[in-house]
Amino acid sequence: MDWSPVLISMKTASVSIVITFFLGILAAWLVVSLKSPVWRAVVDGLLTLPLVLPPTVAGFFLLYLLGVKRPLGQFFLEYFSVKIPFSWGATVIAAVTMSFPLMYRSARGAFEQVDQNLVQAARTLGMGEWTIFRRILMANALPGIVGGGVLAFARGFGEFGATAMIAGNIAGRTRTLPMAVYSEVAAGNLENAYGYVAVMVVMAFLAVTVMNGAAAGKMGRR
Repeated sequence: MDWSPVLISMKTASVSIVITFFLGILAAWLVVSLKSPVWRAVVDGLLTLPLVLPPTVAGFFLLYLLGVKRPLGQFFLEYFSVKIPFSWGATVIAAVTMSFPLMYRSARGAFEQVDQNLVQAARTLGMGEWTIFRRILMANALPGIVGGGVLAFARGFGEFGATAMIAGNIAGRTRTLPMAVYSEVAAGNLENAYGYVAVMVVMAFLAVTVMNGAAAGKMGRR
């Protein structure tokens, strides 16, 4: 069995979760801070859209935006000599796009469950918004945020549709585990497919276990 899809998936998921984790928390904080319910609903809908779109459609939009014949794709190619489609970086972009809504919604839900009396009391005591974010919101929402991070990592690790559209299925380069399963089954190499599937099942089980542990820790703190 070729282990390169495992390594590519691990590298892709590891890089994407770093990006998704901080972007998701920042987006959740900004949305929770919005005063207008209308704007909050609009921004929330836009940020959640990749979660409800078919992954291939999300991948199509990524390819449309970042293709070498598109302004954004041409910009990266001309000024940075970086061709995004069908590169390893494209697997990261696909994973971030599809896992971001899970991280964002988990963080937003965790922030919204924080007792607002604590926030108001902190403001009354003269704490700045950044201090309130670190010491009040993050401290109390941490279990939910950790659970969202684990879920986002697992989603990025198992991303298929958007990856197929923008990164392709290049062996040793963009062939992630889901792509490897598809390729091996299509080629009739079921033994290799079983091995890849086993790795993904183990990773999914570990993700669920960590999420349950984070949920149990949250319940224990109440």
